[in-house]
Amino acid sequence: MEWVLDKKRPLCPQICEQLCIMIARDDLKPGDRLMSVRDVALMAQVTPNTVQKSFEQLEQEGVIYSRRGAGWYVSENQEIAQKVRDDYIRSKTEEYINNMVVLGLSGDEIEKYVKEFIHE
Repeated sequence: MEWVLDKKRPLCPQICEQLCIMIARDDLKPGDRLMSVRDVALMAQVTPNTVQKSFEQLEQEGVIYSRRGAGWYVSENQEIAQKVRDDYIRSKTEEYINNMVVLGLSGDEIEKYVKEFIHE
């Protein structure tokens, strides 16, 4: 996965989001070892400290865990992986709907467009 971060937004939440996307897409499965902090920092073009903070935040949320001296791993708890996926899908759905509401679309109109794209 290519690490494209918006330098105008806080970086830690973006790194967390990228990792959650990888989990949601099943690119990272429960028990998988993550790239090292240094490797992620190089790929994302951020400091290792920024990546470390992101990993620690995800660890507090139970999404990943560390093994002393062995690295970082995706939680083996299937429920957490499913929650990460569901939360991400809900977030993107909410973002889409909010954008459509700003454009003045009603619920029926939004539903019409969603159905149009699903059936293509």
